[in-house]
Amino acid sequence: MPVHDQLLGSTQPVLSISLEPGESVVAATGEFAWMTDSIQMTAGQSGLSDYTATDQAGTVAFASRLPGSILSIEVVPGRDYLVHRNGFLAGTPGTEISTGLQQSLAAAGEFILWRIGGSGRAWVELSGDVVRRDLAAGTSLRTHPWHLGMAEASVAVQMAELPVPDGGDLGAGVQLFAVLSGPGAVWLQSMQLLAAPIRRLAAVAAAVQSGPAVEGAAGTGTAC
Repeated sequence: MPVHDQLLGSTQPVLSISLEPGESVVAATGEFAWMTDSIQMTAGQSGLSDYTATDQAGTVAFASRLPGSILSIEVVPGRDYLVHRNGFLAGTPGTEISTGLQQSLAAAGEFILWRIGGSGRAWVELSGDVVRRDLAAGTSLRTHPWHLGMAEASVAVQMAELPVPDGGDLGAGVQLFAVLSGPGAVWLQSMQLLAAPIRRLAAVAAAVQSGPAVEGAAGTGTAC
């Protein structure tokens, strides 16, 4: 379904989506910034809502929570994306949101990546400046977990810990990092995720199965 979108502003952009009668997008329930009176929000059971233009064309807007960028991605069967827990902003019908990885990182809190799949178009919010890296098969990149904004689902994500006496992340005595293994593209964000309020998809999180759902091994290891 073609929709017309526009990015407003620059430092902390707003995604404005124009819908013709009967057209809709999906987004987290209640996370819109503003919408015209012709848009109807219908809450779903998965923490997401449909925003539909009724008998007249209308506009619904979604604001980024921190300075940064809003990226548009095309989702097709067999090409999924993993995004940080605040990353999914909106999507067209046919896009599917599920849990890609959920792991407790001791005193640093919970690390979550959503999987965007299905078929359609989605918009992703990344914080700060964005750097894209393309990883070839057999190569890897280590990054602080909170700087991982988005990755193609072909990239394997593995969490690791490095003991750090009297320090580390939040004083936990360990330094946490994610090992990203190609092939695939990753988008890194310069602003750490912990600075952002959490955009909650409560019902999705409640449906998490034990164990990660990303390609490749994903767990906690010890790096040297």
